[in-house]
Amino acid sequence: MLNGTPEVLVIGAGPAGSTLAALLAERGRDVLLLEKDRHPRFHIGESLLPLNLPLFERLGVAAEVERIGMPKLGAEFVSPWHKQPVTFDFAQALDKSFSYAYQVRRSEFDQILFRNAVRKGARALEGCRVTAVEFTPEGAAVTARLEDGAEQRWHTRFVVDASGRDTFLASKMGIKRRNRKHNSAAIYGHFTGAKRLPGKAEGNLTVFWFDHGWFWFIPLADGATSVGAVCWPYYMKTRTTSPDRFLLDTIALCPALAERLRDATLTAPATATGNYSYVADRTMGRNYLMLGDAYTFIDPVFSTGVLLAMQGAFAGADTIETCLDRPAQADAALKSFDAMMRRGPGIFSWLIYRVTTPALRELFMAPSSKFRLQEALISVLAGDIYRDTPVRARLLLFQALYYLKSVILLRKSLSAWFRRRRSIQSA
Repeated sequence: MLNGTPEVLVIGAGPAGSTLAALLAERGRDVLLLEKDRHPRFHIGESLLPLNLPLFERLGVAAEVERIGMPKLGAEFVSPWHKQPVTFDFAQALDKSFSYAYQVRRSEFDQILFRNAVRKGARALEGCRVTAVEFTPEGAAVTARLEDGAEQRWHTRFVVDASGRDTFLASKMGIKRRNRKHNSAAIYGHFTGAKRLPGKAEGNLTVFWFDHGWFWFIPLADGATSVGAVCWPYYMKTRTTSPDRFLLDTIALCPALAERLRDATLTAPATATGNYSYVADRTMGRNYLMLGDAYTFIDPVFSTGVLLAMQGAFAGADTIETCLDRPAQADAALKSFDAMMRRGPGIFSWLIYRVTTPALRELFMAPSSKFRLQEALISVLAGDIYRDTPVRARLLLFQALYYLKSVILLRKSLSAWFRRRRSIQSA
């Protein structure tokens, strides 16, 4: 049991919480990191982006992540409406420096980040579920329940919600909203014996489109492959069988994926989840921040979750230090943090909202090299949205091409738009 009055209390020891705790602890801050489970614990979201790698270097965990990772050189897209798959290699981005990423078991990856936070001086308590936060003029009082049922209470100057999809603060404050522009649900499992791409592309992510959404196919270093379907809610509501059976039946609707899994075996029970897309009304307050999925989650199609969580943690650490040490600058720092937190989801959401439309599929499956548009798109898929890489103007041009393509495919586009609208409204 940990006593005292930490300067900063962090709820959740996933990528966001552990990253922020490590950064503040190595700067000499008294940080308490609370995790409801015990590491290692299962988590979905195994695909990382190339722009995660510099963050690993800054944290000092690059070698550890490399040891558990399956190299990922790019992303393959497979469409049943097109003859050939298309691969986007990260080495073809505007900045050629970030040519690969990793696929990781999140249980191992999250444990690396958690241990790094502790190694750098953060106090940590696992098996500790936060039940209440009461804000005061001086900070906050946080109450948690331990594994033996006992309760403990801490007073802290600053609270960080990194509770992921638990969305602790947003739910308690009543500011969590269903995303009115997008809604989806998922079902997923791990397979052995899946057929992978040949050679160096073995670790590439594959996205398979099908009638009710899309699939991910993520090869892991230990031979397992993570496979999941992200679908419109109307389809998930048709389930009358077990999750295992429903996942296998859904895979059968996508012949290209079914072929890759023809000799594969589902090695762990499938998991289904709903309420996949949400957002909180705000990212911060005078003495709290929300990071990663505790603030928003849209859709995992571009593997952005870990990058957004960790990038938010780096910005959050600087923001907290400003709030604690230079209160006169706190409002400006919090405003800057809020803008940064909204930037990533804002850029990715434009693509995510349209990922199942005929026009976007056409642009992905026949990428254009004119005006370096393909390089700019790959840069975004690599997560290169927080630096000075010149992607903004090219993204605007890409969006213009999308709207032009939508007009060319007007009948299909309208049909997809109405179908999507009905799906969102009925969720």
